[in-house]
Amino acid sequence: MAATIWLARHGETTWNLAGRYQGRLESALSGLGVRQGMALADAFAERLRDGGRVPERIVSSPLLRCAATARFVADRLGVALETDERLIEIAHGTWEGRYRDDLAREDPDRYRAWRERPATVAFDGGETLRDVLARWDAVAADLARATRDTLVVTHDAVVRCALVALEGKGLDEFWNVAVENAAYAVIEADGRGLTLTEECVTAHLAHARADVAGQAL
Repeated sequence: MAATIWLARHGETTWNLAGRYQGRLESALSGLGVRQGMALADAFAERLRDGGRVPERIVSSPLLRCAATARFVADRLGVALETDERLIEIAHGTWEGRYRDDLAREDPDRYRAWRERPATVAFDGGETLRDVLARWDAVAADLARATRDTLVVTHDAVVRCALVALEGKGLDEFWNVAVENAAYAVIEADGRGLTLTEECVTAHLAHARADVAGQAL
């Protein structure tokens, strides 16, 4: 039987609110991010009560913002929380810890390229989108053979790379997929590959959706 994979982004963080690039640096969930994590757990608990499928396995990026979001679901369902280094956020290199508006002014050419031609950008001391996609491809190969329904909690850049790959698009479409804090994509694994069935589920968030437009992504 095919396994269901839920691919979620972490809840909103204090640095998301501040418009500050996170990359590999740690930042805590904001108050809204905590509510989003609880809403994600509530959604799966409701599915369980209704006899629906829920995660039998939960895998997260090791960074705090993802692990904290995943922990709400893991504790509610009584499922162990695993971490996978391949799910870590893109390394923004010298941009990490800096504010989006400052970078638009101080590193304008790279910032413009990142917003308009993201697949061409290599971050000083960091990664490219092709590096992130390679990490996702390795994870996807494992998930394709999954026999247990699985929740994966990761970061914006990883989710975007996953979605463009699953939709058969190129990395130039990186910004043209829908990703929100604590929202999730639904993917089916059949032993041979992965099929995307829903790109961005937000119904469980109700009034807890974050304004991603101001975030440093």
